[in-house]
Amino acid sequence: MITFSGNGKEFQGYLARSAQGTGPGVIVIQEWWGLVPHIKDVADRFAEEGFTALAPDLYEGESTTEPDDAGTLMMALDIAKTEKLLRGAVERLLADEATAGEKAGVVGFCMGGQLSMFAAATNPKIGACVNFYGIHPNVNPPFENLEAPILGLFAANDHYATPEAVAKLKQTLDSHGKRYEFHTYPDTDHAFFNNDRPEVYNAGAAEDAWKRVTAFLRNELT
Repeated sequence: MITFSGNGKEFQGYLARSAQGTGPGVIVIQEWWGLVPHIKDVADRFAEEGFTALAPDLYEGESTTEPDDAGTLMMALDIAKTEKLLRGAVERLLADEATAGEKAGVVGFCMGGQLSMFAAATNPKIGACVNFYGIHPNVNPPFENLEAPILGLFAANDHYATPEAVAKLKQTLDSHGKRYEFHTYPDTDHAFFNNDRPEVYNAGAAEDAWKRVTAFLRNELT
């Protein structure tokens, strides 16, 4: 765990440095549960792949395993404050001795998927964005300002990031002439990448998604 500044306030995050010494930087944005072990494990996996990853703690120490509590925490999130936190995390990551390059990638899951697009659309220092089944009713990225390409990974049977929501997102990105690549995995549910949740985890889809994510980030950041 490290501490970093965002608009004059101190925040915490989990930093995993590249196993190769240096590598492209990636911000990992949590699901609505908080900065739980799964998100730290994703950061570690990025480090094993040669990236330097930072997962900021958006809930400032709080986390939960209860859906009702998670929903409450998500809806209580101050979006303006979160934007400053994410901007501070990007600055801290790019300044780290183990980070190579002038731009960072951002990868988010569920709530974090929507926030990843928000961060990319508000911060030109983000050079690539990955959205895993992103959803948050109060987060509306200013896509007209987006410079980074988006890789979107979705589940066919998703009651949160529904097929209709994905189609609308495509339409919005097309209307602004933005670059994106979307994949929807058949016979999968929301959070299919989370191997700490066996009731929804899909190993085949998760493995394919991981290959796509790492290839996309390497291509865009190196």
